[in-house]
Amino acid sequence: MDKIFLSGGTVVDPANNLNRKTSVCIANGRIVALGNVPDGFQWDREIHVPEQIICPGFIDVCARLREPGEEHKGSIASETHAAMKAGITTLCCPPDTNPVIDTPAVVELIKDEASRIGKSKVLPIGALTQGLKGESLSEMSVLTRAGCIAVSNADKSISSTLVLRRAMEYAASYDLLVLIRPNDLALCERGCAHEGEISTHLGLPGIPEAAETVALAQALALVAQLHVRVHFSQLSCAASVRLIELAQQENLAVTADVSAHQLHLTEYDIWNFDSYCHVMPPLRSKQDRDGLRQGIASGIISAISSDHQPHEQGAKLNVFAATEPGISSLETVLPLTLKLVDENVLTLSQAIAALTSKPASVLGINQGNLSVGSDADICIFDPKKQWVVCDDQWFSNGTNTPFWGETLSGNVTYTLIGGKVLFEYGSDNLIS
Repeated sequence: MDKIFLSGGTVVDPANNLNRKTSVCIANGRIVALGNVPDGFQWDREIHVPEQIICPGFIDVCARLREPGEEHKGSIASETHAAMKAGITTLCCPPDTNPVIDTPAVVELIKDEASRIGKSKVLPIGALTQGLKGESLSEMSVLTRAGCIAVSNADKSISSTLVLRRAMEYAASYDLLVLIRPNDLALCERGCAHEGEISTHLGLPGIPEAAETVALAQALALVAQLHVRVHFSQLSCAASVRLIELAQQENLAVTADVSAHQLHLTEYDIWNFDSYCHVMPPLRSKQDRDGLRQGIASGIISAISSDHQPHEQGAKLNVFAATEPGISSLETVLPLTLKLVDENVLTLSQAIAALTSKPASVLGINQGNLSVGSDADICIFDPKKQWVVCDDQWFSNGTNTPFWGETLSGNVTYTLIGGKVLFEYGSDNLIS
């Protein structure tokens, strides 16, 4: 395995409170030194990256790869290809595949395919209930032994509070992490947009904030009683941030993430019935967006996720309410996060922490850092380099992004996994 010497860049490693210009030495797939070159270290390749940032590879807690079952939208190969271009070295795959990730066989299928492709590390999330139907509990401990990083019911609400309690009790007994996207199905009904001025004007059925906050409050009440570890995914409301804050003040084992697009887009972005802005949970008010920004800046919200959902073109070619929700978003996570730095919402270290060390902490994995001895999973990016969201610059099978045609700042130049350069800007150097 090649020995690599990274030079000229600024190393930003929030896990080790490091933010300075220094070098990185890599050998045998691991980081062997930062700064001083060890005696006798002779590198096979030097990567000189002046004016660029060297940081841990990004960790995405929610990215749908569409395989198995919906390969017409994307695949493990295509979407981990896009992840490499985005600097994402590890991503979590929710269980709403077809078949659902509720048996060890499906877990092994995903792991084997990801290993065969050899790009980003894929961590399957097991189903909380069988078939995600919210009725019978899955064999969570078996799924975890098979390789699932956590358990979740994906976007499928569990209408029975008793079933949710039993699922949490099961998870608590094995110290499993439960991921919940809070949503009260009855309050959501058939809504497709935030319940407010814009949805009323457009005549679209609305989804109130209470659909999220009621479900969140209910889950938090169970967490307080059962002492289970729960991570709340894709928050969309300022009120949800306040509920999480109160729970953390009471020392409940709860964390949360927010999708990168929720930190920028609002209900006003659907004004022209733009189906590319049809997402679940819906884009909400400017006050909600600002509340989410405050949540990530204060640390109440731990991580920024992609909530990547690639679709074929036809999925967005209908009246707004009839289109499929979701954004293809792996490749815009870094630029949107860096935009928060430009707008003085986050420092660069805070931004990178939300993509690296904090999601690693949520998942309980020894990643997201550049400590000596750690796997050399590394992203190198130029924060000032601009690129246009277009066919020539896009790797995901899904082109369903509201940022199509826009010029964004923040371009990944190298992605390394286990000390191997798997992506190099300009050469599409992806090793199979």
